[in-house]
Amino acid sequence: MNFPKALLQLAAVIAGTTTRVGAQRYNLVDHYDASNWLNMFSVQSIPDPTGGFVSYVTQSEAQALGLLKIQGNQVSFGVDNTNVISPSGPGRNSVRLMSNKAYNNGLIIGDFAHMKVYLARKRLWDLASLDQSANRFVFSWVVGPNWPSSGEIDIIEGVNIGVQDQMTLHTSPGCTVTVGTPGQTGTSVGDPLCGDGGGYNGCAVVDYVGTSYGTAFNSVGGGVYATLWTNSAIQIWYWARNNIPADVANGTPDPSGWGTPAADFAGCAFDTYFKNMQIIFDTTFCGAWAGAVWPQSYCGTVDSSCVDYVAKNPQAFADGYWLVNSVKVYQT
Repeated sequence: MNFPKALLQLAAVIAGTTTRVGAQRYNLVDHYDASNWLNMFSVQSIPDPTGGFVSYVTQSEAQALGLLKIQGNQVSFGVDNTNVISPSGPGRNSVRLMSNKAYNNGLIIGDFAHMKVYLARKRLWDLASLDQSANRFVFSWVVGPNWPSSGEIDIIEGVNIGVQDQMTLHTSPGCTVTVGTPGQTGTSVGDPLCGDGGGYNGCAVVDYVGTSYGTAFNSVGGGVYATLWTNSAIQIWYWARNNIPADVANGTPDPSGWGTPAADFAGCAFDTYFKNMQIIFDTTFCGAWAGAVWPQSYCGTVDSSCVDYVAKNPQAFADGYWLVNSVKVYQT
């Protein structure tokens, strides 16, 4: 879905690792992991752009509350799951991260051991200029600085008890997508005009692979998402933990050998619509998307009010955290 969204910077650049993709040579330019995560991402304590029932805390607050921490070689961040709060207050505490560094084109590979799971949320990882969410989860997304004119790519996103990942592009008017070659394993849904509705509607592909999202993703030890962004295509792949290609695991990724992607957006000059993209992770509650569909979903039978449910049921969010192994960015 969305409105504006966000994510990255890094201190360790490994210039010697490269991979061949056809005639192109990809270099590892940024490697985000537990050793440098807190230097490469900024914790954003801002009002939620989507009007969610959420309070994004500062870095010091997040660390003091245990919502952001380094666990061995992994990074963990999530939401408050202990406190009953007032439905009339600012919302449940959560962490929003945006990369300090912005990118133009590249191959972004995220390795996740766990993603957030619970009602009343939108989860997201993406590339964007600005973030907005409603009980959503992001890595899932990348966004540019002037939404929607600089674009947004939602890589991992969903709401409430959804079990499929939705990958979505949001742009200014003029970007109409088709399915590229060799096709995609996911299903295109909605409007191919990515700029319709002021960029809010977006053009989306749903991945129906059973382990690509939520509880099923966590049950197999997580997995890896890879997004390749060029002027002619934006392609997204997903692999469960036991099916990660050897070249990805070894740090020498070669997309030409990965087979059909889950999403294959083509037909648009993407460099015109996507610029200076940053990586964002966030989780918000209720708000524009999750709150809007709450009454029509199973969630509405649990509680008629999304906000009341989020406020009164902290235990429901015990599984509401990310556990990240790494995020790697390659460029030509």
